[in-house]
Amino acid sequence: MLKIRLARTGRTNEAAYRLIVTNSTNKPQTHKANEILGSLDVKKGVYSIKEDRVKYWLSVGAQTSATVHNMLVDKGIISSTKQKTQGKMAKKEGKKK
Repeated sequence: MLKIRLARTGRTNEAAYRLIVTNSTNKPQTHKANEILGSLDVKKGVYSIKEDRVKYWLSVGAQTSATVHNMLVDKGIISSTKQKTQGKMAKKEGKKK
């Protein structure tokens, strides 16, 4: 299954991300992307997305991660409600209880 997700790039304390399409079994850090669909600069708060290519990949059955889904809803590319996202700490606390 294809997945649209974020892959981290950039230096330490200067996070930047790429919006990529990859096989769901690949980890985001492997840099094995079928296509790069956009970028996100956290420090500047600016992101760019190729809307037509995102719509194409969604039409052929690619799934989005929760964070990417929420970004696409904010940008107005897809019309849906936002999904709930959980950070690493929330997942760890849920396992302890």
